[in-house]
Amino acid sequence: MTSAEKILYTGKTHTIGGREGQSRSSDGRLAVQLTPPGGTGTGTNPEQLFAAGWSACFIGAMGHAAARMKITMPAEAAVDAEVDLALADGGYFLKARLNVRLPGLDADLAQALVDAAHQTCPYSKATRNNIDVQLRVA
Repeated sequence: MTSAEKILYTGKTHTIGGREGQSRSSDGRLAVQLTPPGGTGTGTNPEQLFAAGWSACFIGAMGHAAARMKITMPAEAAVDAEVDLALADGGYFLKARLNVRLPGLDADLAQALVDAAHQTCPYSKATRNNIDVQLRVA
């Protein structure tokens, strides 16, 4: 941590049972049952949770980028995130696609907004050069 760093928030969870368990946040606002992808249980899985968190964060990053670019972000802006759990050479890894809809913006401006958000979104920064990420503007 640098001396200029300021922690804005710390998410805390307690998980038991791994992909077939439960996870709860320290403040009680999140309580989820976990089920492996394709499993028969009623829970969610880590890939869905990661996709939800990343897409929500990315929309926020687009809002900040739009303000810096002095443009109005469409109220109907949406991100459909797809996170793949893959297997190759005996090891697991992730791949992702962010499919972004920005109704009312021309294609070049929408792409510029997505590119700017991808540079500042904390999830995008965390995955950069670690997993294959494709950005698509619909």
